[in-house]
Amino acid sequence: MQRFTFLLVASLFLTIPANAHGQTIKLRYGQIPSTLKTVSALQFHLAQQKGFFTREGIALEVLPIDGGAANMVLALSKGLVDVTRTATPYLVQNVLNGSENVAVFGETGTPIYSLIARPEIKEFADLKGKTIGLSLAVDTISISTRKLMALHGIKEGDFKVKELVGTPARSACLKKAECDAVPLGQPEDFLLLEEGYRRLGVSTEAMSNFQFIVGAVRRSWASQNKDALVRYARALASSYGYMRAAQNRDEVVRLIVETTGTSERIARQTLGLYFDPERGVFPKAGEIDVKGFDEVLRVMAEAGELKPPIPRAERFIDLQYLKAAGLQ
Repeated sequence: MQRFTFLLVASLFLTIPANAHGQTIKLRYGQIPSTLKTVSALQFHLAQQKGFFTREGIALEVLPIDGGAANMVLALSKGLVDVTRTATPYLVQNVLNGSENVAVFGETGTPIYSLIARPEIKEFADLKGKTIGLSLAVDTISISTRKLMALHGIKEGDFKVKELVGTPARSACLKKAECDAVPLGQPEDFLLLEEGYRRLGVSTEAMSNFQFIVGAVRRSWASQNKDALVRYARALASSYGYMRAAQNRDEVVRLIVETTGTSERIARQTLGLYFDPERGVFPKAGEIDVKGFDEVLRVMAEAGELKPPIPRAERFIDLQYLKAAGLQ
């Protein structure tokens, strides 16, 4: 993974020529290493390969931040990175603890996490007394999985929990038989289905509209670097638009195969799951779903992760950069 990260960083710097803006702006971007080769990072690979960052005069230095989404907002607070992506609940907790971090872009909207179980577990009832591999309690992955199980009669106390941050860690737990069921994103869920594991349900049964991942910055830094953020937003908007265009499906499939190492069949299944029909997994142009953000706050409070009164999304987001780019 470290070799891949080095190659990505190097290629981003080596492919920045002179452009219409007259200068190149370097942005330090914090990313969890385990997600660099997942579908959720597809927009960055696409922006690199199609020259969208180059066109906007952005040199994106991708810096690996180990330890999960909570460490990403901490790295941002410390000024180790300029921009990072994080799950919304971690940003919320970070801001409530006094940070000046703020969401300025929307990345993953409503993700689709499959609850994948060992082959011998045939239905939800079989999960009683079993070990479920979840993310941290505050994470919407954990919250949506608990809600999904509750819909099918599996309540808190009916199962044991093993906390594991990241789809790769949860997938490994399942394969080692240390977990009996885990929520997985794509393409890991499709890969395990091909190996005989079972899908009991999907997260969207329990949570159908929320803002899962956001791009965040420090408010003070952003106010001094508005032009850079507007350029960055336009580059990612071009990626999302390209990903969504039906005529580009074959090329996007090839990129998924190249970056994730999965098969073409699973790459097509993944895109079909997201777009046929449209399920709101990816934004149209990096916009933030304000109502979806409020929904995250509501379910965090429902799960006991926020104390009333529930704050509004406006406390945690700043739409001026998206608006300046014509994207919100």
